[in-house]
Amino acid sequence: MRFDLLFDDLEAQLEAQLVTENTQQRGEEERLRAARTSLRERLAALVATGERSIRLRLLDGSAVDLTLATVGRDWLAAELAGGSECVVPLGAIASVSLSAAQLQASRGRMPEQKPGAAEALTGKIGIGVVLRDLARRRVPVDVADRAQPAPVHGTIDRVGADHLDLAVHERGAVRRESSVLERRVVALGAITMLRL
Repeated sequence: MRFDLLFDDLEAQLEAQLVTENTQQRGEEERLRAARTSLRERLAALVATGERSIRLRLLDGSAVDLTLATVGRDWLAAELAGGSECVVPLGAIASVSLSAAQLQASRGRMPEQKPGAAEALTGKIGIGVVLRDLARRRVPVDVADRAQPAPVHGTIDRVGADHLDLAVHERGAVRRESSVLERRVVALGAITMLRL
């Protein structure tokens, strides 16, 4: 009879210890997952959950309200409050302001469904590919960088490994040799936002 009580007590202690260890292990796994989570993954989680309207504070000190469209390997594309589109290098983001629901959504696990082919490909595309496409299509852009407060308007002529050539011209002017006011080589690492 005394042994039954002893074994019951030992069994209860063992079960409590196993529950505690299991809880600690899950906590450690969650801390490791959080430590490995990148800003890109958190922004992609917002896109996946539909929590797309955010405010960014960029390294040039500006704050931008936008609606996320897609997140690439090292950039994001979004629609600005005024309706124009923009591309922001992830390295130019100083902080992201989120609501409590958005913060929770960005921390949550990504949905178990596999992304479609387009989403999977977009996640692998670097900003150089995006800029080369803008140059190929001759899309006029406003380029904001860390060195000057006002963006410069022009057309991207070429994109190198770590820079782009920008033909600066008046807004609304077609990029022709006669309309180019200045040719500027801009370091990709200095760009904070491109407004299309």
